[in-house]
Amino acid sequence: MLPDVQALPDQRGVSLDEVGIEGLRYPLLIADGQGAKRETVATIDMSVSLDAEVKGAHLSRFVEVLHTWRDEVASDSALRLVEDLRMRMGSSNARVHLTFAYFLERQAPVTGARSFSEYQCALTASVSTANPVLTLQARVPVTSVCPCSKAISDRGAHNQRGYVTIEVHPVGPGDLWFDDLIDVAEASASSPVYALLKRPDERHVTMAGYDNPVFVEDMTRHVALALRDDPRVNRFRVRVVNDESIHNHAAYARLEWTDSTTGGDA
Repeated sequence: MLPDVQALPDQRGVSLDEVGIEGLRYPLLIADGQGAKRETVATIDMSVSLDAEVKGAHLSRFVEVLHTWRDEVASDSALRLVEDLRMRMGSSNARVHLTFAYFLERQAPVTGARSFSEYQCALTASVSTANPVLTLQARVPVTSVCPCSKAISDRGAHNQRGYVTIEVHPVGPGDLWFDDLIDVAEASASSPVYALLKRPDERHVTMAGYDNPVFVEDMTRHVALALRDDPRVNRFRVRVVNDESIHNHAAYARLEWTDSTTGGDA
């Protein structure tokens, strides 16, 4: 029998908060809010706590657990994945962090032409002897038209690509998903960004954006109002950045909020 060095006892009396693997690239199926599963490749960090008397963690078990749960990652299954990891490793705490490209099929606003839009998303799930914690994050590209430029210009107004990043702690698993965050972000902007636009669509998007100018401050407040009034949200962070088209700098705004009735406990 091969020796299991990691299972040997440790005499130094030092417990470790986290031991694990990071930067693993792995194919997964991510559930979406449209009733489908989307193939993606995630970059994954996985860790567990290590008791003082345990010499090391069995790193192969991280990938074994991940492979078992690879066929559908959703909010409830992510927490079950982490609990499976915690039990397999005999640890008090376990954590998994996934970052990946999340694709949704979108229709152009006039012609209905279909295409996939990409959003950079992240999911963090952690479990312990206390309550499980789930965090969702979506980075959503949008278009914004400058209200000041529109007000002072004889013709047109400058517009730019912006990014709305929303990080949310749902009240419970299954309450929220990335689609919800994406919808809130896009509604806060002058216009969504599309992968495919025909000429009638481009005309519509250009004029709709011009009719709905917003600063980064406006977008941040729009998102905050939508999430603050959503009973599914425990706490959130929102950060909006505009890559300014007529300046050599970016503009940004940021806000954090916690539900005072719960104290932010997820």
